[in-house]
Amino acid sequence: MTTSAYTPLRPSLPSSQRVRDLDYHLLHWGQPAADRPLLVLLHGWMDVAASYQFLVDALPASYAAAAADWRGFGGTPVPPGTDHFVFADYLLDLDYLLEQLSPEQPVDLIGHSMGANIALQYAGLRPQRIRKLVNLEGFGLPATQPEQAPQRLIDWMDHVRKLRQGELQLRSYPDLASVARRLQKNNPRLPDDKALWLASHWAQQADDGRWHIRAHPAHKAPGSQLYHADEAAAVLRRITAPTLCITASDDSLASFWGDRYTFADYQQRMQEIPDVRHAVVQDAGHMLHHDQPAALAPLIDAFLQE
Repeated sequence: MTTSAYTPLRPSLPSSQRVRDLDYHLLHWGQPAADRPLLVLLHGWMDVAASYQFLVDALPASYAAAAADWRGFGGTPVPPGTDHFVFADYLLDLDYLLEQLSPEQPVDLIGHSMGANIALQYAGLRPQRIRKLVNLEGFGLPATQPEQAPQRLIDWMDHVRKLRQGELQLRSYPDLASVARRLQKNNPRLPDDKALWLASHWAQQADDGRWHIRAHPAHKAPGSQLYHADEAAAVLRRITAPTLCITASDDSLASFWGDRYTFADYQQRMQEIPDVRHAVVQDAGHMLHHDQPAALAPLIDAFLQE
């Protein structure tokens, strides 16, 4: 890998925001305007706020946007002694963040993958805070049954014990090019220049000289709670914001869950949202904002400008 790293068209400005005793790390593009909603971007699992750089570069420069590293990802720490994460914490963290980022005005909210699942649930819990909602490959999870609870709790306890014993670690890499190649293994469409640029945000060099993923290893542990699809649907029905669900032409769900949770199941679940529409980005996989930002941006822009 000999190419140079990608050069952003709209470089971000970092900031720190105090949220529930944590110093949340944020990136900002542009200056918010009183007559235009702030665009808030929520990244997915094992990702960082900088992941949205390519999409921001493809959107009109008139957009003011902000993205945060979720707790335990990128530059946002976790409380001392953290050995597991709870989904509801992301919802409350977002509530505090929006209170500070846009206290008087609803925001336009975009989420990818896990970030989209957070966005969907938050939009149903605080519908007055969201003007428009964009879901990028945020599918939710397969429905679970009560009989699965004992094994889920056993798995959770076992993983937490492994973490505390130092047995649950994230892999490190000898150099930045190796990190970039790891990103390209996950996403073969990612070109070298973007892979190198993302690698410098996705990992950092430690005192041992190796590059370590900027994520807490507890993110690798399963959650202790089952996913209750009926409860999630009840929240979706409370969303008042017009919602655009954008998926990639590749069927990510099939690779994630097989026939346990299909694309048809996902579409049926999204129909719980009162005002929902769908769009597809061609020649793209789960990281569609990396694969086709030039195709994705006009879809989002047209929707937000309606």
